[in-house]
Amino acid sequence: MRVICGTQSTPAAGANKRGAGAADLREVSAIRKALPLWPWLAAITSGLLSIGCFPPFNQSWFCWFALIPLITAIWFSGENSKRRWLRDLLLGYVAGIVFFTGTFAWLGSLGTLFENFWLHGLSLLLSLYLGMNFALWSWLCGLIRPGPTKPAPIKDKWTEMLDRAGKPPILAPASPWLRSTNNLWLAFVLASAWSTHEWIRGWLFGGFGWNGLGVALWAKWPLIQIAEFTGVIGLSFVIVFVNVIVITIPLRLFHEARTHRMRPHWDINFTMLGVVGLLVFGWQVARNPSQTKPLRAAAVQANIPQKQKFDPQFTGQIFDRLTRLSEIVLSSNPPADLLIWPESALPGPVLEDEETYRFVMDFAASNKTDLLLGTIDVENGHEYNAAALVSNPGQQVQIYRKVHLVPFGEYIPLRHSFPLFAAVAGRWVPGDFEAGQNYTVFRLTNGDVRVAPLICFEDTLGELTRQFVLNGANLLANVTNDGWFLHSAGSRQHLANAVFRCVETRRPMVRAANTGVTCFVNEFGRVTQLLQDETGGTFTEGVLAAEINVPQDRQLTFYAQHGELFAKLCSCVTLIAIAAYLFRYFRLKNAA
Repeated sequence: MRVICGTQSTPAAGANKRGAGAADLREVSAIRKALPLWPWLAAITSGLLSIGCFPPFNQSWFCWFALIPLITAIWFSGENSKRRWLRDLLLGYVAGIVFFTGTFAWLGSLGTLFENFWLHGLSLLLSLYLGMNFALWSWLCGLIRPGPTKPAPIKDKWTEMLDRAGKPPILAPASPWLRSTNNLWLAFVLASAWSTHEWIRGWLFGGFGWNGLGVALWAKWPLIQIAEFTGVIGLSFVIVFVNVIVITIPLRLFHEARTHRMRPHWDINFTMLGVVGLLVFGWQVARNPSQTKPLRAAAVQANIPQKQKFDPQFTGQIFDRLTRLSEIVLSSNPPADLLIWPESALPGPVLEDEETYRFVMDFAASNKTDLLLGTIDVENGHEYNAAALVSNPGQQVQIYRKVHLVPFGEYIPLRHSFPLFAAVAGRWVPGDFEAGQNYTVFRLTNGDVRVAPLICFEDTLGELTRQFVLNGANLLANVTNDGWFLHSAGSRQHLANAVFRCVETRRPMVRAANTGVTCFVNEFGRVTQLLQDETGGTFTEGVLAAEINVPQDRQLTFYAQHGELFAKLCSCVTLIAIAAYLFRYFRLKNAA
C-alpha cells in the first residue's frame, strides 16, 4: 500500500496567493512612485537640519552635515531631466524656503502682538525672497557637478608583466572622486560660493544677514576665533567645505575598494588638520589676552510689555521701575561707572518731552554714574532712533543716531512710490525714522573708555560695528528692545549673531534689553554674565552688574582694518569658477 503525503490546493488558498501577489505589486508600485520624490525630501531634510543648528534648538553639530542631503540630491538625481539646471535651482529653493521659514518663525510673534492673522506668515513671505540664495548656490552646485572620467590604465607590477606579454592594459573604473585635488577644489569652490551668497544677503536691499551657517558655532568659542580675520563668513566657509569633503569620503572609499588600490587621502587629512588647527588657534588666542582696564558696568532689563512702553498712562510706572532697578547697583560700594538702560527705555524723547527730560536729568544729577539709554531724537520734524549718554551729573549729553534702519520695522521702503502698499504696511509702521550719518563714539567720564552705542540689530552687522572701532571705540554697548517678538527665539538668535562682533573686533560687549537677553560678552565671544530668573529664563526684569575688562592697547584686528575682505575674495573665486565652468560647458556642447 502506498501512502502519498502532500497538500491539496483549494480555491481559497489560490485566492490568498493571488491577493498576496497583488499586495506585493501594489507595494512595489508605491515604492517606484515614491522614488522620484527622494531628492525633494532630501532638500527638505537639509532645510530642517539647518533650522536645528540655531536657537531655540541649538544643535550646532547638525551644521557639519546639514547640506549633505541637498548636495546628494543635486549630484545623484535628475540625470534624465530635460532642464536639470532648473531642477537643481528648485531643489535649493525648496531647502531655502524650509530653512528661512523655520528659523525666522519668531517673526510670527508680531501677529500675536498686533492681533493680525496675516502677520503670522511673515517668515514664509521673507523666505520666498531669501530662499533664492539657496537656489543660486544649488544651481552652481549642479554646474560644477563632477562628471564621468575616462578609464585610466592601472600601473603596478602585474600590469607591467601583462604589458611585456603584449596583453591589453587593465583599466581602472572611471571615477571623479579618486583625486584629492579634485575633491579639495570642489569643496573650495562651493564653500566660496556659499560665503559669497551670505555676504550678498547681508547688504542687498538693506540686507538681512542673520543666521549664516557660521553663526551655528556661536557657543563654541574655541572654533570661532578665526573671525578676527575673516568675519563670521569664514566659519561658514569652513562648514560648507567640511560638508562637501564628507560626501566625497564614502564615494572615494567605495571606488578604491572596487579597484583594491588605495591612494593618499590628502583631502581628508587637510580638512581634519584645518578643523584641529582652528581649535588650537582658539585656545592659543584665549591664553594671551590684551592689556585691559576694569570698568564697573550695569545693565537694566525693565521687562516692560510692548503695549505699555509708549502709552502715556504707564509713564509713572516705567519711571519707578527704572529707578528701582537702577538703585540696586547705584547703592553698592563702589557704584557702577556705567549704567545702561535699553532701547526706547522711556515713553517720550529725552530732549523733547519735558516730563521725560526732567526725570532723566534729575536722576543723573543725583548720581555720579554715566547713563547710556535708548531714546527718540527729534530735529526739524525728523525723528531718529537714537542713543544718549548723559554724564557729568546731567551737564553733558552725547547723541548717536542709528545708522542702519530695519526695513518694515523702522521705515517702509518706497513708501511714497507705492501709496497702496504704504497704506497697508502703514498700519504697523505709521511713520519712518531717518537714518543717522555719523558713527558717534561716546566718551565716558572715565576717559580711558570709549563706547560704540549699537542700537537694536546693529550689533549683528560686522561692517557697521568695525566703523565704531576704527573711530576709537574699545567697548561695545547694545541697547535693544526684543519685546516686539514676545517670548520667542528671536532674542536668543539676536545674541547668537551678536557675539561675533566681539571676536571680529576684540572688544567686549554689554547688552541691555528691554526683555530677552541682557548679558556681558568678552572679547573672545564668550557670554560671561547672563541675566536669568530662578527658573533659568531670560524674560524677566532685573539688573546685571559686573566688572568688564576693557582693552587699552588700541590694536586693531585684521577684520577691523579690512572688513569683509575674505568674503570679497570668495566672490572673486566664485565668479571665476562660474565663468570657467560655463565656458567648458558651452565648448563641450558645441563640440557635440
